[in-house]
Amino acid sequence: MEFAFPDIHALIDWSRGYESLEKELQQVLRDAELGKRIADKLFRVWLQDGEEAWVLIHVEVQSQEESGFAERMYVYNYRCFDRYRKPVISLAVLGDERASWRPSSYGYAYDGFRLSLEFPIVKLVDYEAQWEGLEQSINPFAVMVMAHLKTKATTGKPQERKQWKWSLIRRLFERGYNREQVVPLFQFIDWMMALPVELQRELRQELKRYQEESQMPLISRMELMAKEEGREEGIVRNARESVIEILQARFQVAPPAIVEAVNSISDVARLKQLLRQAIAVASVEEFQQLLAQSGEVG
Repeated sequence: MEFAFPDIHALIDWSRGYESLEKELQQVLRDAELGKRIADKLFRVWLQDGEEAWVLIHVEVQSQEESGFAERMYVYNYRCFDRYRKPVISLAVLGDERASWRPSSYGYAYDGFRLSLEFPIVKLVDYEAQWEGLEQSINPFAVMVMAHLKTKATTGKPQERKQWKWSLIRRLFERGYNREQVVPLFQFIDWMMALPVELQRELRQELKRYQEESQMPLISRMELMAKEEGREEGIVRNARESVIEILQARFQVAPPAIVEAVNSISDVARLKQLLRQAIAVASVEEFQQLLAQSGEVG
């Protein structure tokens, strides 16, 4: 909130903490019955004047323009208020690359009737022009945005991605983060900026040397070894499951041939590409054609 929505952040009395409302959010999603799912989070907070408010954060990860996004924002906001009768602040984080797509309102009007909802948005692509500010920021989310931008910029460029990945990991140590901050940020970068196996091994060796030379063992050798051994298998498994789950959520079915093909793929970078395609394609048949074109399914 402090990084992406500083004005809203200033309205909240953070000394009173906040509460995640996962069960309430799931009920709102069921009530909406839009069939579309994005990464949402709902929190209970208290404002500086003592009033209770709910903050509904949408993270849109699609790669193509989605004309119903603003309507979904309105429906979720209204359903949340209708069910729980609490003021709801809706915010949106857009991870796409289309600079001109900025859905920030929904409404319609007829003669004397008018309905409207306006909501703040953050476009991650805008931070490309603010790279120097990201480098200087000590907010951990600056690192996450940098990883997001460089992951997109280095698609199909594994060597360049490795260089940026190492640069961002090294930054974790140099910015003065403590161990509790470094480990989850390291895991996030490691997951997002997937590398071929050989380049990942090279990166691990560079990290090992760096920690020994700088005497900054915030991530122990045992942690790295255990993580590396289980990481690849776990990431591959999760990536496969994510592709299949997205297809099932969007099209209500994932044909056995597609499931078999996806489960036979061990390249994490390829699975991440398939995940993005599963989010973007118009039909399960189109997804199957993409697999056929690459020889992964007959």
